Amino acid sequence: MDRNWIRSTCRDLQLYYNPEVGNKLRMDTSTNALGANPAGMRALRECCDLDLGQYPSTYGDGLREELARVHRLSRDNFVVGNGSDESLDVIMKTLVEPGGTVITAHPAYVLHSFFVSINGGRTVTVDLDERFQLDVERINSTPGSLVLICTPNNPTSNTFRDEDVRAVIEGAARPVVVDEAYAEYAGRSFLPLVERYDNLIVTRTFSKAYGLAGMRVGYLAASRELADALQRVKVPYSLNKVGERVAIAALRDPAFLEESVRVVAEQRPFLEEGLRALGFQVFPSEANYILFRPTVPSDRLTKGLADRGVLVRDFGKVRRLENCVRTTIGTREMNTVLLERMQEVLRECR
Repeated sequence: MDRNWIRSTCRDLQLYYNPEVGNKLRMDTSTNALGANPAGMRALRECCDLDLGQYPSTYGDGLREELARVHRLSRDNFVVGNGSDESLDVIMKTLVEPGGTVITAHPAYVLHSFFVSINGGRTVTVDLDERFQLDVERINSTPGSLVLICTPNNPTSNTFRDEDVRAVIEGAARPVVVDEAYAEYAGRSFLPLVERYDNLIVTRTFSKAYGLAGMRVGYLAASRELADALQRVKVPYSLNKVGERVAIAALRDPAFLEESVRVVAEQRPFLEEGLRALGFQVFPSEANYILFRPTVPSDRLTKGLADRGVLVRDFGKVRRLENCVRTTIGTREMNTVLLERMQEVLRECR
């Protein structure tokens, strides 16, 4: 194959993280440690009556209505689709010209730059400071057509200061996307401000705190005018009937969401203390995952854990995250297994 057939912005793309899973304990994806959402599972079992011979709602109007109720906005503030990743893709398609510049933070979610590249854009990164907080002055002074940040930030696990995020939103006349995939765990959100700031877009997902990662349902919120522009670009019918019904059921029964957030808040100190007891450097977390720097090479730790049936995510080759590893905050049982397996790997490394 002639590589010149491939668009120049896509030639150097790498495949996304895709480990051999088998029956290993997954603490590498920051999904919900409590498993699938019970309300969603009940709704899934009731989906046999759906007419799958007909298309779903073109724009997921039922889910948009439910989101409007929960967030006290209009359904016209929402665009729903196939995970929040689709939302990010739609944003780039709509708001970034070919060759246009998108400003992102570093370190950040690896797929942020992916969506820029596949849509023919160019990413310029602005390093977070030594506490992994935004460098507002540099972001606001960097030329570009759009700013994309994530809070809580993946993979550093901290939230950005509210005043800094507001300063970025107010700092330049361009769209600012705030990726809030883990916002439920932090208890703070910029979503209520989308009508106040006409340049603000907030993306959210049902994959994490709602426990529906396998359904691939996400959404964005923006001013009605901006949401309308994004809706016109989104692929029609991208949210299937089953996913929409399951997500609506999860919104209507928030008990599992509340329990998920409670368990993470309860288990975070336990896991942090266990990691520190092993001698690891632990970074502050306000999400359902923890970033830490072990006392042994990160690749050796992750491989040793995988050999013992536990998956965590190695970020040791990422600039600014040298020798760092990220783990999901699990249940007490999961966290105990993780710490015990880590002790085994450390003994092996001595």
